[in-house]
Amino acid sequence: MKKYTVLIFGLILLSCSNDPNALIEHLDGYWEIDEVIMPDGSKREYTYNDTVDYFSISDSLTGFRKKLKPSFDGTYTTSDDSEDLKLKIENDSLHIYYTTPFANWKETVLDATEERLFIINDQKIKYLYKRFEPINVEKSNSTSTDR
Repeated sequence: MKKYTVLIFGLILLSCSNDPNALIEHLDGYWEIDEVIMPDGSKREYTYNDTVDYFSISDSLTGFRKKLKPSFDGTYTTSDDSEDLKLKIENDSLHIYYTTPFANWKETVLDATEERLFIINDQKIKYLYKRFEPINVEKSNSTSTDR
């Protein structure tokens, strides 16, 4: 009987969806792709990224996404290209609508926390991001004369 209670409780938890409004607060900031899951289930893991995605979201649920290339000194280089975006909650899901001079498209936020972001696009490709942490290379200001 206990096994069935646990199973039923688990199914109830899985059937509950995240409040899409709660996901919005986590989008802003620097993200790097950790894994891509193709529609056939195959996965590609990223152990190194030379660019990160920067999401900037305003209180009006508009903003932009930009590709940035981090440097070891804590700065970023980028082009002037960016993708304007608008967040919309539709059918109990959070959608990101992107606009550039060349294309328009939509992605759906499946989950977002302080450390992880999970998005699916119209081609059913899923992107798992992790929060980007810059590499801090500190210069040593002291030299040792003791030997």
